[in-house]
Amino acid sequence: METRKLGRTGRDVGVVGLGAWQLGADWGSVDESDALAVLRSAIEGGVTFIDTADVYGDGRSERLVGQVLKEHDGLTVASKMGRRVEQLPENYNPANFRAWNDRSRQNLGVDRIDLVQLHCPPTAVYSTDAVFDDLDAMVDEGRIASYGVSVETCAEALTAIARPNVASVQIILNALRLKPLDEVLPAAQEAGVGIIARVPLASGLLSGKYDENTVFSADDHRTYNRHGEAFDVGETFSGVDFSTGLEAVRRLMPWLPAGATMAQFALRWIIDQPGVSVVIPGARNPEQVAGNVGAAALAPLTADQQTAVREIYDDLIRPQIHNRW
Repeated sequence: METRKLGRTGRDVGVVGLGAWQLGADWGSVDESDALAVLRSAIEGGVTFIDTADVYGDGRSERLVGQVLKEHDGLTVASKMGRRVEQLPENYNPANFRAWNDRSRQNLGVDRIDLVQLHCPPTAVYSTDAVFDDLDAMVDEGRIASYGVSVETCAEALTAIARPNVASVQIILNALRLKPLDEVLPAAQEAGVGIIARVPLASGLLSGKYDENTVFSADDHRTYNRHGEAFDVGETFSGVDFSTGLEAVRRLMPWLPAGATMAQFALRWIIDQPGVSVVIPGARNPEQVAGNVGAAALAPLTADQQTAVREIYDDLIRPQIHNRW
């Protein structure tokens, strides 16, 4: 698999990683044996970057990742912190940071975490010097090797990129969410900051497997967060109305390369964007892992395919969400 430098971490990672949210919670149940099978098949398929968080299943995702960390060398693991408390800027403080970090290191079974990201904190946090001074101190203490941020908005991303020691920015980027292409990716490239593309399949919309009759389980955020009831609605279907997203996918289907799935086309589109370090699709079984990894082997999309994505976005999606994030 092609590797790229993950920003200021200095680490090389495969362009297709693994997002481990679904191995913890919020996507319907995934039993432990299936979760471990996903992790192991990803690694066997060339994945070297795994993204998790302390709140995914209240630590379950981290603990599962920790099990495979004991089995394999050469992996880069990123976790996140900040969502275990009420989202007030004052809760992003040294005592909480260290308590969260202690818990994550224990869950992962490591002394030092490769990359720790603030987990979509309140906007004010990005402009708080003390927060980043303390993250620098945690690097000096050997608790974390590098730090980054996971953001909701492009404005937050640009503020973070301007920080001298932010190693990476994790942002929603997919064929239904093009706004980061305008300013965020160019700014990250210029600053040497890594871009981790999350929600790459728009919560599965871009898999091409759903239609108007698809029903998700009650414990799946695609049921209970469609209107932002539990957290930012942008995390569910990228904030795109479900029926609009289905129409966009139908228009994209004729542009698929021969033999490629809709999901592979969507992932290849992200890989082709200048400035992207790694894309982190989730998976619930080894077959989905294999499909995701296969995107890295596709040829870059043609100019006509790239234009089609942009035109479909401009027609259907831009009026609905472009100014929101």
